Amino acid sequence: MSALPGEPGQLPSAIELRPLRESDLDAVMAIELRAYPFPWTRGIFRDCLKAGYPSWALLEHGLLIGYGLISVAADEAHILNVCVAPERQGRGLGRQLLRALVQLAREHRAGRVFLEVRPSNPGAITLYHSEGFNEIGRRPRYYPSHDGREDALVMAIELVAGDIDRMPAL
Repeated sequence: MSALPGEPGQLPSAIELRPLRESDLDAVMAIELRAYPFPWTRGIFRDCLKAGYPSWALLEHGLLIGYGLISVAADEAHILNVCVAPERQGRGLGRQLLRALVQLAREHRAGRVFLEVRPSNPGAITLYHSEGFNEIGRRPRYYPSHDGREDALVMAIELVAGDIDRMPAL
């Protein structure tokens, strides 16, 4: 297991990252169901892992408390899902997980990283902006919602050598 990338000493040593595995899916689904009104299915996660999408499991004292998955094609990466258990949010763990996913994109030689986010999720939008993502468009009626469908904001960041080291402090 490895410590989180980013600011050394900022997070407890009990927090670690390792690649997400199919054996993690029970814990992933428990978090997914608590975190989202319209969660991914186990099959979606399983398909992502079988396809070899780069991913992280975020662990605290050995227990899975978050996860993130990306796809990489050509020189672009797409953050598919990033989530920290609701009871663990507000401690900078989502920021560290996002940074770890961006670093995975960099390691896979991506020059740009995309993601979608609900306009009704201002906390996530603020996080993404603070990490250098910019809104580049909208996908109409992308997400299911209790009122039918909700647009997605499409955000992107350009990866330039050294950017990961210059991200704002936690």
